[in-house]
Amino acid sequence: MLEHYFLKPTTIDRIHTCWVGEAIDQYVTWLTEQGYASRTVLIRVPLLVRFGEFTNAQGVGNWSDLPGQIDPFVEHWLKRRNRTNLSAQNIKIATNWIRNPIHQMLRLRLPGYQGSGRLHGSDPFMNSAPDFFSFLRKQRGLQETTLDQYRHYLRRLEKYLRREGVQAFAGLSAPVLDAFVIESSHGVDKRSVQSLCSILKVFSRYLYSSGLTARDLSKQIESPRRYSLANLPRSISWDEVGRMLKSVDTSTPAGRRDYAILLLLVTYGLRAREVSALTLDDIDWKRQRVRIPKRKGGHSAVYPLSAEVGDAVFAYLQDGRPKSPKRALFLRAFAPREPMSWNAVALRAKYFLRKAGIEVPHPGSHTLRHTCVQRLVNARQSLKTIGDYVGHRTPDATKIYTKVDIETLREVALGVGEEVL
Repeated sequence: MLEHYFLKPTTIDRIHTCWVGEAIDQYVTWLTEQGYASRTVLIRVPLLVRFGEFTNAQGVGNWSDLPGQIDPFVEHWLKRRNRTNLSAQNIKIATNWIRNPIHQMLRLRLPGYQGSGRLHGSDPFMNSAPDFFSFLRKQRGLQETTLDQYRHYLRRLEKYLRREGVQAFAGLSAPVLDAFVIESSHGVDKRSVQSLCSILKVFSRYLYSSGLTARDLSKQIESPRRYSLANLPRSISWDEVGRMLKSVDTSTPAGRRDYAILLLLVTYGLRAREVSALTLDDIDWKRQRVRIPKRKGGHSAVYPLSAEVGDAVFAYLQDGRPKSPKRALFLRAFAPREPMSWNAVALRAKYFLRKAGIEVPHPGSHTLRHTCVQRLVNARQSLKTIGDYVGHRTPDATKIYTKVDIETLREVALGVGEEVL
């Protein structure tokens, strides 16, 4: 594959003689398969050769030692090119430009490598509480999506304790945890703070039961009160949905993809995770159905494929979806041609809501989910029907929409509540 990009035999020989040359060749093949431009290959390969030569000069000969050499190489590269006097923002850009191809190459070579110098399984507090995530899986039966939330908050706690000089769990105390919660709560809603406090309680109870702390600190962690049905669903009108859809440029491959995503979100009230999990096999063109295989409650659902959604998906598949052996329905518009993450789906919804000038608190994919439910409420569907349609796990999750059933509330106010109820 190297011969496709480099003509001089001396250049190819230099790559092959580098101790990471075989991995570079494998990486170039991967870049080609992912649809990267030739210019990208020509820029990244020399960088990787220099990384190999740098690590060889440091006496490194094992692949497992390479993640620890990335930061020294970045510093060496910037110093050699007199880039250390750049602004903080430009240094960050240059650092990411150097790190990204190295991370990608190491992911291909090292099983479980995920970048940022970490390997899969390197959960927070691995050295001090190594069995905690095993406990969450085996004893509490938590799914990986929930474990990701634990990792997110506990990595922040680990970083916070390191910054504050708390070296061991013996130095952990209620004031330390309170200070961490207060710092973490800036700019987030009460639900996020509640999730953080809940995770800290579970972690604190585990530390105490494992003998890692002398006191059970979970009893001193106070979550903010959030009253049931206190908020209103953040839906938009159907006219605003039309405005949002018109803001999508369907003349481009990415636009055709995003248009199909938005229609799936607002027509079926799907979650971003459910859209990102769709595969080519989930669209049954013969029976005109779409299957949602991975719902939040662990079950699946099947919907009739509406003409509008079917046309949008077909337009994307016919002239928009990159050629790929992957079965995921929606792929990234640019290299690497990986399946879209749930976060990317949510961000596309947020982008087009803002592009259309639609003002709504916390815009995103859930805005369109709430809009779908609101339309069902307006159509006087029962809460049971609505909950089944959008995949609510319990009837309680649907109750909040009684607050926006304006027509029924008006009838109650006019004194015909007995007939309504």
